[in-house]
Amino acid sequence: MNGWIIHKKQLGENHEVERLVEEFEKQGVKIRVVNPKDVDIFVDREDRNSILVEGKPRKLPDFVLPRTGSGTTYFIKAIIRHMERLGVTMINGSDAIDNVKDKLYSQQILGQSNLPCPKTMLVKHPIDVKLIEKNIKYPMIVKTLSGSYGSGVFMVENRKQFVQMMKMAEITRPSYNIIIQECIEDSFGKDLRVLVVNGKVVGCMMRQSVDGDFRANLTRGGEAIPYQIDDDIEWISGECARLLDLDIAGVDLLFNGDSYTICEVNSAPGFEGMEKYTKTNIAEKMVNYIVKKVGSK
Repeated sequence: MNGWIIHKKQLGENHEVERLVEEFEKQGVKIRVVNPKDVDIFVDREDRNSILVEGKPRKLPDFVLPRTGSGTTYFIKAIIRHMERLGVTMINGSDAIDNVKDKLYSQQILGQSNLPCPKTMLVKHPIDVKLIEKNIKYPMIVKTLSGSYGSGVFMVENRKQFVQMMKMAEITRPSYNIIIQECIEDSFGKDLRVLVVNGKVVGCMMRQSVDGDFRANLTRGGEAIPYQIDDDIEWISGECARLLDLDIAGVDLLFNGDSYTICEVNSAPGFEGMEKYTKTNIAEKMVNYIVKKVGSK
């Protein structure tokens, strides 16, 4: 069995990719890390030879594991779709990646199935401040439609801050799509990161900010502790992965009273912190699933 990991950085520059390579090699899988900038594709009758890496035709792998997440560009999606069409197993597939790259669309899919999502509104210019205030109270969360690791996420506490931010966005980033969400105040400065593989929760930790930031991402200096997986976490997270068609998913949950609200879902979740704080071999669980899925075909 041989596979590719599509990732923008080289081996040695990303913990998760290193760990996955390590676990694949333990199972005798020939694994290659492929930078999308080294790939060329073309459509031809000889489709099986239509993938070039570093300018040379390459034998198609048995599977591909895209690890580009919110940084998945049109070109990367074209590579993924082209290889899917040629019968290569994708984990996760192009449709699933599309589902979660657009934060509004993923909320629409989950909300349609009555999963607990924050009230969300798409911003359009010119901005009707009164209409937004009528539907979502302060403090409110402002997000760009794509982003990860807490980037592109802001809190505004009053009208003055909101109007200033929207004016700045309209001037500096007029093409950016922005959503407004209600702030789940029970979860200020803390949340849950849940890892799901093949519909099952394989790890859960609570992240907490240490500097008063409302965001709890570890990449922003937060800390984490293992968190007991209860029935609500298992069900909500599993449903997120199922509805968004994700083999592997990172689900971020917000504390809301005695249950949880979905913050967002990721198709290429980081798991360095999960392995560190929960002492769970997440990479092994991912690899075991991939090997079993590909081997059964």
